[in-house]
Amino acid sequence: MPSAASPSGTLFAIKRYALHDGPDLRVTIFLKGCPLSCLWCHNPEGIKAAPAILALPDKCVGCGECMEACPQGALRPGPVGVIRNSEICTVCGTCAEVCPALAHEAVGRTWTVSEAMTEIKKEIPFFAGNGGGVTFSGGEPLAQPDFLEALLVACGNLDLHRAVDTSGFASAETISRIARHTDLFLFDIKHMDPDTHRRVTGVSNAPILANLRLLAELGARIGLRLPLIPGINDDAENIRRTGLLAVSLPGIRDIAVLPYHASARGKYAKLGMSYPGAAIKQSDPDSVDRAVDILQHCGLEVRIGG
Repeated sequence: MPSAASPSGTLFAIKRYALHDGPDLRVTIFLKGCPLSCLWCHNPEGIKAAPAILALPDKCVGCGECMEACPQGALRPGPVGVIRNSEICTVCGTCAEVCPALAHEAVGRTWTVSEAMTEIKKEIPFFAGNGGGVTFSGGEPLAQPDFLEALLVACGNLDLHRAVDTSGFASAETISRIARHTDLFLFDIKHMDPDTHRRVTGVSNAPILANLRLLAELGARIGLRLPLIPGINDDAENIRRTGLLAVSLPGIRDIAVLPYHASARGKYAKLGMSYPGAAIKQSDPDSVDRAVDILQHCGLEVRIGG
């Protein structure tokens, strides 16, 4: 159980009226920090645990207010917008607060459980009674287990449906703790081969697969998902192995195929990061259909999309 002193944590976004993060209408809470570094990550702003500042130079009007306000003197004029000295910037967010053109955007800040629940409660009238609820995503929400558990308990006290969107990379103890307060796990299987998994995500898939089996044995409700990444995990053998694993687990008889799209490329540019998945092609309908066919032949019900 959470400690008596309620923990705080770092969030980087709250998405209201979410339709693809679990059943029915939901509010999705994004926790910052992820131990994986997937080549195709759609939320690069959620990878690092610490808060960050997005630079939007095209919006800059050259007023200089951010430079005057910066406590560290980390900003100076540039050819387009301002240039940030990352060595002395403390990511305090002052520039984002004072910029009239919204050319700086703070990504992530520390929240208390009470603050987060205040935002969640605002959304209850929109999903109450229709099967909706709250989804905790990221980043990787299991990377902040105390904060996540406290939020789940608070939502449970309000009888809200609780989903956790996860890679499954955590300790077995964390998985067991969180499972006691979670109504649905949205669980991604990224690759079955351990060497390839480590190459494309930066971590081993051994604890992920072990935790998936543990959740199934505990009787947790699992929404299994296969992010279909062209040239990485869309070969027939990997899809077949994924399907055979799924049907071997108690309680799992369906899977969602999530076609890859490159919509996050702009986020990398704003963060000053190169996109590691630049060579990945868009999912084509034929490869998606092939994946669906293979998984169906394994005995699974298959849907496309979350």
